[in-house]
Amino acid sequence: MAYDLAVTDAITPEDEKAIEAPLVAYNIATFGKSDKRDLNIPLRNTEGAVEGGLVGYTARGWLYVRLLFIPEAARGQGLASRLLAMAEEEAKRRGCIGAYLDTMNPEALKTYQRCGYRLIGQHGPLTGDMRISWLSKRFDEGSAA
Repeated sequence: MAYDLAVTDAITPEDEKAIEAPLVAYNIATFGKSDKRDLNIPLRNTEGAVEGGLVGYTARGWLYVRLLFIPEAARGQGLASRLLAMAEEEAKRRGCIGAYLDTMNPEALKTYQRCGYRLIGQHGPLTGDMRISWLSKRFDEGSAA
């Protein structure tokens, strides 16, 4: 069978679904259901507007922290540590054994390491001499897998 291949900046939702759906079906058939559940903790100001927070999910016994943002004016107050601790506690209630995340921010890397996350890989340098770092934390050990 011949295929037409082309690089593009955009993809329609339908075309993305055509790629994603069979991959998800394969993964479920091969590995079983993932039990994926979103886990989000918005950081709201006194007026109720979201200014930051944590966005992630639990699946296959692990918490993945996809986004964690603290606004500049609120940094240094321990909010990142509190958000991580809250997410980890909920993940434990869901039966998770650990958490993982990634970052390109050197300051965030230090924060995650202070919270018990251990570096499990790095890639770079990327543009601007930055590196991407992957970290994990086992809940039963307090350190990485």
